[in-house]
Amino acid sequence: MHQSNTSATSESELHITNPSDGTSVGSAAITSEREIRACVQRAREAWPAWRATPPAQRGQALRAAARALAEHEAEVADLHHRETGRDLEGALGGVRAAVDTLLQYSELAPVHRGRSLLGPGTALDVMRPEPRGVAAIVTPWNDPVAVSAGLIGAALAMGNTVVHKPSERCPHLGALLGAVLGEHLPAGVLATVTGGAREGEMLVGSMEIDLVAHVGSTHAGERIARSVALTGAHLVRENGGNDALIVDAGVPVPWAAEQAAIGAFTNGGQICTSVERIFVHRDVAEAFVEALAAEAERWNAEGRVVPLVDERMRESVHDQVRAAADRGARALVGGVVPEGPGSAYPATVLVDVTPEMTVMREETFGPVAPVMVVADFAEGLERASADEYGLSASVLTPRLDHAHEAIDRLAVGTVKINHVFGGAPGGAAQPRGRSGAGFGYGPELLDEMSTVKVAHLEAIPGAE
Repeated sequence: MHQSNTSATSESELHITNPSDGTSVGSAAITSEREIRACVQRAREAWPAWRATPPAQRGQALRAAARALAEHEAEVADLHHRETGRDLEGALGGVRAAVDTLLQYSELAPVHRGRSLLGPGTALDVMRPEPRGVAAIVTPWNDPVAVSAGLIGAALAMGNTVVHKPSERCPHLGALLGAVLGEHLPAGVLATVTGGAREGEMLVGSMEIDLVAHVGSTHAGERIARSVALTGAHLVRENGGNDALIVDAGVPVPWAAEQAAIGAFTNGGQICTSVERIFVHRDVAEAFVEALAAEAERWNAEGRVVPLVDERMRESVHDQVRAAADRGARALVGGVVPEGPGSAYPATVLVDVTPEMTVMREETFGPVAPVMVVADFAEGLERASADEYGLSASVLTPRLDHAHEAIDRLAVGTVKINHVFGGAPGGAAQPRGRSGAGFGYGPELLDEMSTVKVAHLEAIPGAE
């Protein structure tokens, strides 16, 4: 996910404007270093009692928090819409996904199992999962409620206490989420701090933090990894991706173009697994490009492309498009900053792109679909694999052997065949390369939020 930045900042406040129309959402006070330390200390003091709380009771508390979030869904979704530009339907879907995730972890954690080991019959040997301690959770702005609820829910359910720093692009939303959930948790178990990179580094760099979970840009994640290397905290991070889409010969072209548009333009391209690069087989290239351009025109005409989160984000996206044009790429659709307030950017289709262009090498995080024609599926697979990131990739192909080859060879955490956003509930992937490490969601996230102790128990020989 792309590096965060706010509409405007001062030394003591974050000033947020609505990406749709440029109106003010409000100002949020930045948490001081002293208060960050105090939040961590309160979480440390609350941990022994929360750890000792029976898992079923922790689950009950999470379920109460989930019900409260459901009751406030309209308020939370509206703030999400105003602060990040996400359309109301998508924002509401994110809140409901957050409720479901909290409920999921409230049920899964109490039945999270250790293992028994085969020792002598006179002894008992077990592997027991235990909470890690105080968790620092740093979350993004593009799906803030669902992502935050997942990480917070898994951490709390396993008996950790949490200090949460939401993105500086949605501080009001983060504070509201913390207030709604916190009403149903003991004091000190969940705290929310507000700020940017400086405050995030204060939090994750604390020697009192045992676990750090981060979803956000690769740049921020790598800074966090360096800090955590000095503290010894366990780190889970899902960071930026440069996700490829391979379009094979023999696919139905209108459907393939629709899939590409969904992958590249949904939420303004501001999804961690958005389609960032497209490699299309030459046999279908001409028809595919024409159909994708028509899809982009339709998305723009129907107002389906939400604004980018702020003007700085728009500038970053347009810089990549402009740099590609300077090196010979052509924008068939879009590629122009619209007039008026807010930070809108149109669905854009680029052709004549080359691998060395920034738009093909780095995450754009905007509604941009750069298309490169390849000679065959093998070349598409090779070019898709030539990347430093490893979050996910998609393949549209009618051939089962090509699907298997892609699954085997693509060095990413998730490979999606014939659906750009497909996947069953409960899946958990591990990013590769610069995209991060560790399970960031699914039941396996409970393993990240806990550590394992091996215990051996036997009686003293001859003792009664």
